[in-house]
Amino acid sequence: MNMATRTGTQAPAPHDADSHDLIRVHGARENNLKDVSVEIPKRRLTVFTGVSGSGKSSLVFDTIAAESQRLINETYSAFVQGFMPTLARPEVDVLDGLTTAIAVDQQRMGADPRSTVGTATDANAMLRILFSRLGAPHIGPPSAYAFNVPSVRASGAITVERGAKKTVKATFNRTGGMCTRCEGRGTVSDIDLTQLYDDSKSIAEGAFTIPGWKSDSFWTVQVYAESGFLDPNKPIARFTRKEMQDFLYREPTKVKVNGVNLTYEGLIPKLQKSMLSKDKEAMQPHIRAFVERAVTFTTCPECDGTRLSEGARSSKIEKISIADACAMQISDLAEWVRGLGDPSVAPLLEALRQTLDSFVEIGLGYLSLDRPAGTLSGGEAQRVKMIRHLGSSLTDVTYVFDEPTTGLHPHDIQRMNNLLLRLRDKGNTVLVVEHKPEMIAIADHVVDLGPGAGQAGGTVCFEGTVEGLRTGDTVTGRHFDDRASLKDAVRTPTGALEIRGATTHNLQGVDVDIPLGVLAVVTGVAGSGKSSLVHGSIPAGEGVVSVDQGAIRGSRRSNPATYTGLLDPIRKAFAKANGVKPALFSANSEGACPTCNGVGVVYTDLAMMAGVATPCEECEGKRYQASVLEYHLGGRDISEVLAMSVTEAEEFFGAGEAHTPAAHRILGRLADVGLGYISLGQPLTTLSGGERQRLKLATHMAEKGGIYVLDEPTAGLHLADVEQLLGLLDRLVDSGKSVIVVEHHQAVMAHADWIIDLGPGAGHDGGRIVFEGTPADLVAARSTLTGEHLCAYVGD
Repeated sequence: MNMATRTGTQAPAPHDADSHDLIRVHGARENNLKDVSVEIPKRRLTVFTGVSGSGKSSLVFDTIAAESQRLINETYSAFVQGFMPTLARPEVDVLDGLTTAIAVDQQRMGADPRSTVGTATDANAMLRILFSRLGAPHIGPPSAYAFNVPSVRASGAITVERGAKKTVKATFNRTGGMCTRCEGRGTVSDIDLTQLYDDSKSIAEGAFTIPGWKSDSFWTVQVYAESGFLDPNKPIARFTRKEMQDFLYREPTKVKVNGVNLTYEGLIPKLQKSMLSKDKEAMQPHIRAFVERAVTFTTCPECDGTRLSEGARSSKIEKISIADACAMQISDLAEWVRGLGDPSVAPLLEALRQTLDSFVEIGLGYLSLDRPAGTLSGGEAQRVKMIRHLGSSLTDVTYVFDEPTTGLHPHDIQRMNNLLLRLRDKGNTVLVVEHKPEMIAIADHVVDLGPGAGQAGGTVCFEGTVEGLRTGDTVTGRHFDDRASLKDAVRTPTGALEIRGATTHNLQGVDVDIPLGVLAVVTGVAGSGKSSLVHGSIPAGEGVVSVDQGAIRGSRRSNPATYTGLLDPIRKAFAKANGVKPALFSANSEGACPTCNGVGVVYTDLAMMAGVATPCEECEGKRYQASVLEYHLGGRDISEVLAMSVTEAEEFFGAGEAHTPAAHRILGRLADVGLGYISLGQPLTTLSGGERQRLKLATHMAEKGGIYVLDEPTAGLHLADVEQLLGLLDRLVDSGKSVIVVEHHQAVMAHADWIIDLGPGAGHDGGRIVFEGTPADLVAARSTLTGEHLCAYVGD
């Protein structure tokens, strides 16, 4: 075999194409970034650290990933761009060396009841094809197994206008898999009529008990009273059958009330459209309480919660229907699929196996494909999104992750580290925003932002290796090797919350007494049943305040001041000091700038080009009329107050002319939960998951509840902030509250008075109590995974 030999010993000159090995960012000013310039090595794992609010996400997601996505979108035709989200160019002078960026964030997945883990990952699509090929009896194409597709039948005459017109008879059939009773939702709602009206009264006597439905309400009650279908003076209990049908279920009908054309509609469909179709989290508290009282959701009796029609459930492969397959734990489903060997569907089986194995590999083997996507935590949602990238053949891609260790037990963090290193070793650039030292330790390059949060952050404090960070004089460097120690003495419980026979999700008849009056921490690997125990078994009655990381509903007008109720005492203080109405100091009411309607910016839609948001020329982005800004409190106008950080505002309203005790109390709670850096007028849509939870906690701290249930409050917290959180938890307990925390962070475990550890594994391998006792006992026993990792953490 002849082989060509190279003559000479001189190495070839480096090719110009190999010189582009850095992503260069110069002059980034997005959000709080202050002309940040960094050089990030390609095909390496770079971790971005810094306290909460220091600008990490602004640099990684809002600048690098956003510009990459915008440039890719611009390569499509104007027609295609019209259907894509429009992205504005980030505030940055130079962005050089970008590659295609794939951002994997922690945004919760859609809460649509028909969205499941299977539909979100294409696993359901592959299963449907599999059953349409191998299922017996054969019931139709893949759509016959889809709970999102209803069956359709149509027949009639159609006219084909081609040459001579010809009318032909046509029939159309499409077999879908949707259950007709629940329409693919798996649950049916039942409305308690006694919560809607008092049937011993007439409409004229005020029979309706629905919030906001007053007797003189023209658009609601008067339509029923003056419609002509009902006798408004007859008690509802004495309505005839026809009157009751018209009252509750009548189709929309045009009526004239006092000379005005209105639409009359039965009470049930009217409420379903006006209240029951809305997201409960977006409702005002009194409306939400009414809906929770009036509506009960039960498993659909026809499909038994599977969402599928009888035909789809009857078709089976080796005695397993598609409903059975979707209900299996994914690790078990992977084994079942591995046992199928029909050569006619070999490529499909291989693709399905890879997808299911990716679930197991990434630590989500305990989920099932029929799990509603809206019930996944932020960390689970992020890992589900990662699945499609694990087996990808793409290289030289920039992967961007937002705290991928969120929701992971220390035991699982090593597995996540290996996955990120594998992505890097395929020749990809991996950018990670992270706080956990276990993940920072594997970085090739570290960028530390700070030194503080909000306006005190936005600069690069350190760039270099992990060892350089350890010895560097930055907040992250100083706290990198922090370790909480076990407490010398633990508190004595004042009582116990008894849970008996808990079977929610994977819990296996759990009996446990959660001590009250102490800091109790519930631990265990992801999927072991912690949330099922705490949220599914603790009665959410009087005195229980549950604070999770769910999204806070609100528009770009919503901000911490409006959400916490802080704006009310501030408006009243301004009104009292200036002798005017409080409504003037609301940017959503009388004081709003008429040009921008109180938004502060004017949006111009440019079709497929990025829309332009320009500061309002009249109010200069301050959101208020010029006349309102002439009123002052303590030398500041209302727009200047909303631009303050919580820390500044706490000092401002604490003393002097602006002294406002009600506002100062709320600001004190915000500072207590570590949100001193956020500004009062910052849009809620810009807050991270951890910030949202701490904002909810600050709001709930004013309530009289005796038991606080927190879901991973350390999520999104810097190492330096965890100590402050522990102090807050201590203050809550010392004030007489009981605090129950679902947590993975070893510092919180070490600080606990009592630990309840679930496991030993995830899914059906978990759901049992494997340890109850003090942290010292857990470390001494080392009988569980949590015990081993806590022992290593505290250095025993």
